[in-house]
Amino acid sequence: GGSGGRAEAHTHTQSQGRKFTQRETISGLIYFINKPETSLPSTESVQQMVQVKEDPEEQSAGVEQQDPEHLHIKEENEELWTSLKGEHLCLKEETDSACSSDQMTTEVIQKELKSFSCGDCGKIFSTKSSFNRHQRIHTGQKPFACEFCGERYGQKKNLFNHMKVHTGHKPFVCELCGQTFKHKSNLNDHTRVHTGHKPFVCELCGKRFTQKANLHTHMRVHTGHKPFVCELCGKRFTQKANLHTHMRVHTGHKPFVCELCGKRFTQKANLHTHMRVHTGHKPFVCELCGKRFTQKVNLNTHMRGHTGQKPFVCELCGNQFTRKSNLNDHMRVHTGHEPFVCELCGQRFKHKSDLNAHMRVHTVQNPLVCEPCGQRFKQKSTFNRHMRVHTGQKPFACEHCGKRFTQKSNLNAHMRVHTGDKPFVCEFCGQRYGQKRNLFKHMSVHTG
Repeated sequence: GGSGGRAEAHTHTQSQGRKFTQRETISGLIYFINKPETSLPSTESVQQMVQVKEDPEEQSAGVEQQDPEHLHIKEENEELWTSLKGEHLCLKEETDSACSSDQMTTEVIQKELKSFSCGDCGKIFSTKSSFNRHQRIHTGQKPFACEFCGERYGQKKNLFNHMKVHTGHKPFVCELCGQTFKHKSNLNDHTRVHTGHKPFVCELCGKRFTQKANLHTHMRVHTGHKPFVCELCGKRFTQKANLHTHMRVHTGHKPFVCELCGKRFTQKANLHTHMRVHTGHKPFVCELCGKRFTQKVNLNTHMRGHTGQKPFVCELCGNQFTRKSNLNDHMRVHTGHEPFVCELCGQRFKHKSDLNAHMRVHTVQNPLVCEPCGQRFKQKSTFNRHMRVHTGQKPFACEHCGKRFTQKSNLNAHMRVHTGDKPFVCEFCGQRYGQKRNLFKHMSVHTG
């Protein structure tokens, strides 16, 4: 069998009497591999097939005299023969498991050769385009520029999304309310308004949010982190939107305008609150007395009248107040600051209300008229107090005995009966009194 194959190969070689091309050599090898009745030719036979006959004397010469290029051709064809021989053996096996394993290994190697690894972070990509796109994260390169505003992007798809800002194109529509969005992610966030789904939970307090960004912002409540800083005054904020709003304090920019009276505001929320002045809408109601308010902060301040809470304390004298504005006004007693000036005579006042009352001296105006008796008043507080004479109203009640009074000052004086407080002291003998008028009566003892 084996010698027959070698003889056939030798006969085939001699019968041609010429050089074999590489294609003819491979064809001859395939002929022997696919011929079932013959065994594989020997390596010597193959070498005879692939060698090129130039000169009989050169063929018998030593190895050192052979052409280097000729030796290189022999080595390549010997490798080709080894590969084909292995393929033939694989075909002769009863099972092809070993051959399949080799093929799988080859595919993996080929795949690895085609992969692209990032030298900065080690991430691997299957295509060069995705690898190049990733590299822009490290280099900061942004080759895609907006023709309208010049903003640049690292990826073309981000530029396409940005262009919707200029075109106004909103292709994503909410099926429930019809609202349109520029991005699919914004539509997904919006649908949670209808479903009530809040998948993002704060691990510290359990509060839930519809968007992950809102959870991140909320976490600053616990951490106290305020990353947004005003460059002009140094004030810090947890949200960028709050910093933008704050900057209007420095610039004086008031973009929100009331269409009815032309008043301008720095925040949209303040405009909405102001509109209640025109509509008369008072959505905040006191559950104890039914009084209504346009703002929640006014309701909170009003509730302190029922609870007696006075959270604002003067650090100098200990006096307490229900409102911060009242504390600020009070501090002028200690500082002597009088910021409100009459433009006609130059007189200064600690409170704006005092300036307004003073201005009536120049105008000789008593605009408030009592209809029952015709008496005129300059100040609203004095007018209201007078009206209780006609109505008999006594809105100030003592919590201890139920006695009622027309004025708050009278209630305060009455409370000293229950507390025993005597703030009015005689300078001569040290005697104390609960009411100022009683001290005046006592002073006649010393003055005669």
